[in-house]
Order: sequence, then structure tokens, then C-alpha cells
Amino acid sequence: MLVRNITRTLWNTLKVEKRFLASKPIKPEPEVEDNIEPVQADALDRDICLLVDEKDNFIGTATKRDCHKVGPDGSVLLHRAFSVFLFNKRGDILLQRRSSQKVTYPDYYTNACCSHPLYIDNQPEDVITAARRRLNHELGIPLDKMDPEMFTFLTRVHYHDPGDGVWGEHEIDHILFFQSDVKVKPNSDEISEYCFVPKSEFNAYLPTLEGPITPWFNMIRRHRLKLWWDNLHRIKELAEPDKIQKFLNEK
Repeated sequence: MLVRNITRTLWNTLKVEKRFLASKPIKPEPEVEDNIEPVQADALDRDICLLVDEKDNFIGTATKRDCHKVGPDGSVLLHRAFSVFLFNKRGDILLQRRSSQKVTYPDYYTNACCSHPLYIDNQPEDVITAARRRLNHELGIPLDKMDPEMFTFLTRVHYHDPGDGVWGEHEIDHILFFQSDVKVKPNSDEISEYCFVPKSEFNAYLPTLEGPITPWFNMIRRHRLKLWWDNLHRIKELAEPDKIQKFLNEK
């Protein structure tokens, strides 16, 4: 069932839907700035992220580049982010594999969409507005299929991960749930593969992945995902948007 040159036999026994390749092939680009692909390099300086304090108060701005560069002491600027967990009407979760072109965590598996609200028109972008913008950009979901009321802002997670020692993360991550039978058409600059995984097969599926999972997804998976996934039918009752959680990233 797996759309690859080699199909693993485990996929013949699971009911997991196909892991689809992105909608267009990734074209090789000339080496630019230590092998950073031009589209990604442009975003590093064009996107202006929101710096925050440990209570998620907006305190300033910095480029995406500056927000992800790891300092000599391992520090990374604390900034605001969001992570969208997307489910279809059956309750299957969408997982994606980050493109090999991504600057941070290339080829890692993660939840549907992970990005940042930006500083636009001299003001901080609303998180749900940013989530809709990025879901449209990365997964090709039309904006008119994503009513803001369909999103549930569950909580915030403060985490720090040094990544590869050059590019890392230090974020207060707003966790959003979204459930709908939307059609997706991934942007291959961002996503190389995706699939929908039923809850009953999720734990058996993870060991079949051909790469690691992102630290933010790993923390949510370990500490909250089961509770939230079991209660999709009443997910808004579980929302704690005023809280900022700190979880350990353990494998």
C-alpha cells in the first residue's frame, strides 16, 4: 500500500491508509548558502516571527533565521508557534513527513502543520489566522473549508530543543485541533509524504516510520495525545488555552 519503490510487508497487514507522496516531485536546486534550498532560504529572512517571554507575552520580533539559530551556549530565541493536529471525520490523524529541504528537522515525521504566526502589517498575526494560512500553503486546503470556529485551541507547550546544533527550536507552541474531511494537495517544498492513521493502529504504525519524529510531536504524543484523541467528540471541553505546559521530550 505504501507509495514507494519498496513496499514493506507490514503495510499489507495494517489498515492504515496510503502514505502518499507530495503532489509534485522535488526538483534539485543549486547549492545555496550551505545547501539551504532557495525557497527555504528566502523564508528565513522574509518571515518575521514573534518573540515572547515565558508567559507568552509579545515582546518583539526577529527573523525566522534568528529564531532558529542555535547560539554557542545552545540557546535559541523564544518565539510563538502553533501545531495543528488534523483528523478526518472517522477520527484518523494526518501525519506528514517534512521535506528534506526543510532547514529545521528535515525528513522528520510530525503532525499535520507546524509553523509560526508572523508580524504582518505592523501587528502580530492571530494564531488561527496563521494556521489557516499555513494549512493552505503546505497542504493545499482551501481557506473556505477552514472556518475559524472549527479549530479548538487546546493549550500551549513551552519547549526547547537544540536540533542539529545549528538549527533548533525554542517555542511556546499553541496546540490546535481541527477535524474535517478536507482534501489535501501537499506542497512538496514543505512535505514529502502524508498519510491518515486510525487510532487503533497508531502505536503499531510508529515503529514503521523511516525517520524520527519531531520533538514537539513526540511530547504531545507521550503526554496528551491519547486523552485528546479519545475525546474528539467533546474536545472543546478539554481546552485549557490559558495554561502553558512544560513536557519532557523522552523517546
